[in-house]
Amino acid sequence: MTAQMVLTLGRDALGLLLMIAMPVLGVVMAVGLIVSIFQAVTQIHEATLAFVPKLIAAMVVFALAGPWMLGSLVDFIRRTIEAIPSVVA
Repeated sequence: MTAQMVLTLGRDALGLLLMIAMPVLGVVMAVGLIVSIFQAVTQIHEATLAFVPKLIAAMVVFALAGPWMLGSLVDFIRRTIEAIPSVVA
C-alpha cells in the first residue's frame, strides 16, 4: 500500500463524513438559531427550550436521511473491503 493510496482513502473517508454529517448539522444549527432568536425576543432563558427542539430536529433528519446515510456508508465500506486484494497483491 502506497502513501498515495492511504491519502486517497483518507480523503474519501473525510469527504463521506462531511457529506453525511452536513444535513444533521445544518438542520440543528438552523433550529438552534431560530430558538436563540425566539429566546432573545421573549427574554426566556430556559435550557430545555434550546435543547429539546434541536434533539427533535436531529431525530427527524435521521429518520428521513438515515437510509441514504447508511447506504453511503455501506457502499464506502464495500468498496474499501473489495479493494483489499488489489492492495495486498
